[in-house]
Amino acid sequence: MALVEITPQEYDVDIDIVYATDRNFTGAPIYSRPACYLHRDAADCLKKAIAMARRHGKRIRVLDAFRPQEAQRALWNHTPNPDFIANPDLGSPHGRGVAIDLTLLDANGKELDMGAGFDEMHTRSNHGADGLSKTAEANRFLLLAIMVSAGFEYYDHEWWHYQLPDARKKYPLFSDSSLPQSMLK
Repeated sequence: MALVEITPQEYDVDIDIVYATDRNFTGAPIYSRPACYLHRDAADCLKKAIAMARRHGKRIRVLDAFRPQEAQRALWNHTPNPDFIANPDLGSPHGRGVAIDLTLLDANGKELDMGAGFDEMHTRSNHGADGLSKTAEANRFLLLAIMVSAGFEYYDHEWWHYQLPDARKKYPLFSDSSLPQSMLK
């Protein structure tokens, strides 16, 4: 299978799949279990990013990765905002397993200040947003440098979202049935 499971033990990451909780913009769980999968190519890039973050005394917390097409449709049906939610008819890099939503943790396991929360649908979530504190801006730059150096590209509207280049051209879409165990209800 092209998708591999990302586990804390194998990848030395913290995993907090927000869409398996009610701590997401819909206010309800989208996934029935907090699984984390990526395409093999993205998983290889993630390993590079983890090593770079470690060199800076940081760890990565994964907030979302592969998102089944069925979940993408549920998010779009709740909030059809193309700046923050990919139209499921076009397919999302998440649905291809080559996108990851993440943040950085300090040595004590505390999330770094990024100036806006995960999935905060506001212009302050944009890369290069005005009005951020110097600390938040520096933290975003560190995350950006790590992820781009590891082979990902950024999405301008979301400081937390990174994906492999040419995702829609190079990688097929996957559904929940592609997984060894369902993520959905």
